[in-house]
Amino acid sequence: MLLNVHGINKSFDGKDILRDASFHVENNEKVAIVGINGAGKTTLLKIIVGELSPDDGDVTFSKDKTWGYLAQNQNIDSDNTIYEELKEVKRYVIDLEENIRRAEDDMKHLQGDELESLLNRYTQMNDEFQRLQGYAWQSEVTGVAKGLGFTEGELSKKISTLSGGQKTRVALSKLLLQSPDLIILDEPTNHLDLGAIRWLENYLLNYKGAVVIVSHDRYFLDKIADKVVEVENCKVSTFMGNYSAYAVKKEQKRAAQWNAYIKQQAEIKHQEEVIAKLKSFNREKSIKRAESREKMLDKIEVLDKPVDVNDSMKITLKPNCESANDVLTVEGLSKSFGNEKLFEGLDFEIKKGEHVAIIGDNGTGKTTLLKIINQAERMDAGKITLGVKVNIGYYDQEHHVLHDDKTLFQEISDAYPTLNNTEIRNTLAAFLFTGEDVFKRIGDLSGGEKGRVSLAKLMLSEANFLILDEPTNHLDITSKEILESAISGYEGTVLYVSHDRYFINKTATRILDLTHNQLVNYIGNYDYYLEHVDDKMARLFGEGTQMSSAAGNVSSLSARIDAAKAAPTNASEKESSGADDWKAQKEAQAKRRKQEAALKKCEDEIAKLEARDAEITEALSDSSIGTDLAKLRKLSDEQTEIHDRLAILYDEWETLSEE
Repeated sequence: MLLNVHGINKSFDGKDILRDASFHVENNEKVAIVGINGAGKTTLLKIIVGELSPDDGDVTFSKDKTWGYLAQNQNIDSDNTIYEELKEVKRYVIDLEENIRRAEDDMKHLQGDELESLLNRYTQMNDEFQRLQGYAWQSEVTGVAKGLGFTEGELSKKISTLSGGQKTRVALSKLLLQSPDLIILDEPTNHLDLGAIRWLENYLLNYKGAVVIVSHDRYFLDKIADKVVEVENCKVSTFMGNYSAYAVKKEQKRAAQWNAYIKQQAEIKHQEEVIAKLKSFNREKSIKRAESREKMLDKIEVLDKPVDVNDSMKITLKPNCESANDVLTVEGLSKSFGNEKLFEGLDFEIKKGEHVAIIGDNGTGKTTLLKIINQAERMDAGKITLGVKVNIGYYDQEHHVLHDDKTLFQEISDAYPTLNNTEIRNTLAAFLFTGEDVFKRIGDLSGGEKGRVSLAKLMLSEANFLILDEPTNHLDITSKEILESAISGYEGTVLYVSHDRYFINKTATRILDLTHNQLVNYIGNYDYYLEHVDDKMARLFGEGTQMSSAAGNVSSLSARIDAAKAAPTNASEKESSGADDWKAQKEAQAKRRKQEAALKKCEDEIAKLEARDAEITEALSDSSIGTDLAKLRKLSDEQTEIHDRLAILYDEWETLSEE
């Protein structure tokens, strides 16, 4: 075991964040930590790496094992260039190489014991250098840097001039170059484009150490994770398999919890009814049985009602009217910034009802393209034509459609003045803003919160052509799934830019890859793109431009094989299985109806005899009957028979009620 997390408790200001959180990481395991925003994932990581102290519990690393941690945001303060900063990670190897070269020079001038001693040390240094693969350190440094998206020219940039996202990529590069036994990553894909994410996937998949990842990138987790640790309602649960396997097991677990809870509640109610009925029989044997059942009921460990986390946005996207079939036509579109050409001569069309995703590496001009279409950026050349009755709804990842000086309430009411207070509050509540939240300033919101406000405005717009720039940024997995469902069911037209491959796979009917200053068209979702990108890139731009999609193809092939194994071997087996299930179901239903009929018959007879018993008791209390000995004996004998029969029926009723 490489890492053991045991019994962690943590609260802030009296609010529990983690309760008795426990899990472990084995050597070479790839572990994903998932949960909604605010669930406590980052808190858990900070406790593991020692940045926070738990209120209770402990974290244990195996002896002599190393680990490295990448936080979400990095603020590297250095005067080094990117290459110099990464090179320092290999300082031990570099110094070792210099010592070897120095020893080689010194050996030319030594003799005797001094030479023998230096030769021994030289041999040891060479062995160590070979073990550390010292001859490859330069290619390793440049390979990791390029893999994570830095170009050859960027390696000479000063760290102090980099953006926050670039600094995070430098920190990630340094961590990978250190090659610890355990890599701990908090949202590592946030600042990576698709190419860099694919590279990181393959790197981690083949990494000889263990990896613990917090991420909302489900495609990434599907490729890498072999175990999922879920943080929900302060508790930690472990599921074996990747994200998709976790999602299925999670749903099964939730259903099982609800079924167990409902079944137990029904059983408790049933036992309470039986106890009340037994007591109503008012006989010593029945009362004792009732008391025995009460004791058993008190010993039951009552299950907690499963908690449904109220974390889901409620999005309904409806076009206000139907557009013409030709929604957007772009001809000869070109754009440059100074000497940097983004694209030239772009031609494409968007038809009604299409859901088109634009993908490509960072800096290729995807966001600029959306801005030009939405008239938020000037084009250098070209023509853009919108179809008849096309109404655009625009989601800007930088949220320029929002006003920092307004409150959330003002932002919605000013944009949609026909809405009343209740309608505005209900809209904001659907996007998880309740109570006093509606009076927060837009400028004080986090990126994720601003995203939710922008989505709220988009929902209210009733547009029939949605243009979305990175709509899933800062959303947790549950919110992404809600948005996916809304987009998938949207009857209008969608054009969006996204790095979220899972989202693209679920929502896109067509993909436009912005590469080599051109748009390459793929008629399908992301899986389709992976299957065809290598061939198409080779045809268009030559063999050197192929992107390896082997991992994607293997993944989809494995899924098909698993599905084939799980499926019945032929139609007759499937039909046979269905017939057997139907027959068993009908038999169970018939048996239940028979039991219910027997129980009702028993209850009816008990009620009839109890009523007659009451009549006899009342008759026997009449003083006039005391003089009629024959009638008195007849009634007494009848009541004795009734009591004997009731004793049998009470036992029968108890047995039937249990069944």
